[in-house]
Amino acid sequence: MILLSPSILAADFACLGDYMRLADAAGTDMFHVDVMDGMFVPNISFGIPIMESVRKITHTPIDVHLMIVRPERYIREFARVGADIITVHYEACDDINAAAALIHECGCKAGISIKPGTDTSVLEPFLDEYDLFLIMTVEPGFGGQKYMNKCTAKISALRAMLNERGLESYIEVDGGITRDNVDTVLDAGANVIVMGSSVFNGDIRDNVAYFKKYFAEYKGDVV
Repeated sequence: MILLSPSILAADFACLGDYMRLADAAGTDMFHVDVMDGMFVPNISFGIPIMESVRKITHTPIDVHLMIVRPERYIREFARVGADIITVHYEACDDINAAAALIHECGCKAGISIKPGTDTSVLEPFLDEYDLFLIMTVEPGFGGQKYMNKCTAKISALRAMLNERGLESYIEVDGGITRDNVDTVLDAGANVIVMGSSVFNGDIRDNVAYFKKYFAEYKGDVV
């Protein structure tokens, strides 16, 4: 099953609630919330107050992507305000196993992400600890970037690693995914697709409906 996760970073913040309601009405599977601290990535975005607000307007699962230094510090807080999935970065954690354990202790699914320059091999020791693996297909920090083709091989390599272990974990991709290249990441083995501009630019309900139908009819080999 392929899941759609619109990134609210691409929404018009003045109309964020309305934009999310439109995506919800069209049947989105989850929402992706990028949390940036201006240190791990060169931008500052949402924090706990925004998360509290968006939780009030949707029952759809929320995937919180912590692009911050030492994300362990904030796992409990984001779980408390309603995150369903909490994703940390391999490059930012002091203790990867401890982060997974804490996320699970808080009742959330655990995700781990790597930047485009980090090889997928670093994830191998943690394949049994995490529920979701996020491959960044742009440099994290800003929306609207173009998909980095070199990342396709990383998606395929990770899916092969998971298959070898008999694991049906999610592979999420984030960055530059459009109608024109979504097949690339699906064929490589991704099954959670983060989209920002491709959902929130134009008619939101039509965009969500298009991708939901497209994913349902996709004939490739997806876990």
